[in-house]
Amino acid sequence: MSFQELLNQVGSLGRFQILQIAFLLLLNAIVVPHITMENFTAAIPNHRCWVPILDNDTASDNGSRILSQDDLLRISIPLDSNLRPEKCRRFAQPQWHLLHLNGTFSNVTEPDTEPCVDGWVYDRSNFLSTIVTEWDLVCESQALNSVTKFSFMIGLFIGGITCGHLSDRLGRKFILTCALLQFAITETCVAFAPSFFIYCSLRFLAGMTVEPILVNSHLLMLEWTSPKFLAMMAALSSCAPSIGYMISAGLAFLFRIWHHLQLTMSVPIFFFLILTRYELPFLFCVMEFCDNNEQV
Repeated sequence: MSFQELLNQVGSLGRFQILQIAFLLLLNAIVVPHITMENFTAAIPNHRCWVPILDNDTASDNGSRILSQDDLLRISIPLDSNLRPEKCRRFAQPQWHLLHLNGTFSNVTEPDTEPCVDGWVYDRSNFLSTIVTEWDLVCESQALNSVTKFSFMIGLFIGGITCGHLSDRLGRKFILTCALLQFAITETCVAFAPSFFIYCSLRFLAGMTVEPILVNSHLLMLEWTSPKFLAMMAALSSCAPSIGYMISAGLAFLFRIWHHLQLTMSVPIFFFLILTRYELPFLFCVMEFCDNNEQV
């Protein structure tokens, strides 16, 4: 007798299967959004060069407080082709004559500009802190922002290659538990990464565990479900990540500091890790509790 036939005889979709499916769907909903975590933690805010006359509170150039912030910005930051302040260059010296040109530059020589040697000023209206503002991943270093996503996807690729072989040899639940442990530890440590290199390394290790978690949880749900309900299982498996994306977007709206958002999305995974260790006893206890309530 095959396992599916035995499952149909004892109950195609009982309380045990429902509780296990709910647990694994919640697990998928909280793990999948980490794939696109950099959409929030690595968001690139508007920025410009830091200039002493505008951003240094002790500067004496504007001691009389006559000039407005817009005037100070005009004499400190050149305009790009769209007549917006440049993001990566500033004037070497304040261009006071720009206050009296009335929009014509025909008789004025091109002033000297320089890179943002003193750092950048970021717009913090949307996010108070991201990895971009923490490690200045803008201008010449903007390409490094893609390295974070690339390192995670490389880990995802390697994990996808190895998870099937290891799951067949060591068992799906064991690999799922080990992958969940590595994922919880690395993603929590990401929030405390002291350098950009360590951040990318931790994200790489986290990416290696995503495929083992998703594939094994999906197979466990299918194996414990009769063919009659497989279509419903496929629909629920597709909805779980979407719900997780909506939750992560709401959390990103509440937590504007990337450290806090990373911890909020990572620490709850330890709760699921505990449940994977005691999954069967936990589910049987819940079933026994429900049975006792029905008898009462």
